[in-house]
Amino acid sequence: MEIGAQFYTLREQCQNLDDFALSLKKVAEIGYKTVQISGVCGYEAEWLANELKKNGLRCVLTHFSPDEIKNKTRETIDFHNTFDCKNIGLGCLPGAKFDDEHLNAFIKEFPEPARIIAESGSKLYYHNHDHEFYKREDGSTLLSKILESFPAEHLGITLDTFWAQYAGEDVPALIDSLSGRLGCVHLKDMAIVDGEKRMAPVGHGIMDFEKIIAHLERAGAKYLLVEQDHCYGEDPFDCLKKSYEYLKSLGLN
Repeated sequence: MEIGAQFYTLREQCQNLDDFALSLKKVAEIGYKTVQISGVCGYEAEWLANELKKNGLRCVLTHFSPDEIKNKTRETIDFHNTFDCKNIGLGCLPGAKFDDEHLNAFIKEFPEPARIIAESGSKLYYHNHDHEFYKREDGSTLLSKILESFPAEHLGITLDTFWAQYAGEDVPALIDSLSGRLGCVHLKDMAIVDGEKRMAPVGHGIMDFEKIIAHLERAGAKYLLVEQDHCYGEDPFDCLKKSYEYLKSLGLN
């Protein structure tokens, strides 16, 4: 398994190409070798390929436009292939709403793009928040509906450890249940501050990451991407460094 940095953590530091380039350099200097590109300014595929090469980095996952994935699937694959990225990500249900209308649209409209992406040698990934785990009236969850609508070879799940914990899931058991779909994972810790559940650098919260990582290894995870949506006044680069140093202490690279 390889540890990487999820650039959504650095979205405020990547609002133009100069700052994006500097952020890639600073992440490489921390020691990360892989990244996920999400939440940054617009960029050309060739530009990103050059910047990644310059800094000795590989992009192993994106969060990409749902409309582009759905309506320009082959162009989306080609775009990602330009910087040698084989995992194409969705940050949530298109429209960022978690009701039946948006769920039904997703499971109707995205199996074909997912199939085309898989047949090209790449893979579509879906990232969860907490909404996907809450029970619906019929006892199902959004996640269970998504899983039954896409074969594992067509859709991976970018499991977000914080949001699963936030929803009350047993994260190691959840990982076991998703074995075969977890090529890419978001590592995000939880701290409790004045009774509030807050995001924290990995290894600096309440979650048992030694156990989580052991289960991820058994489940076939390849890329463990550190993410921290909110740093609560800390420098996001410092937060990424804390997570990196903790994960290195566990023997990960």
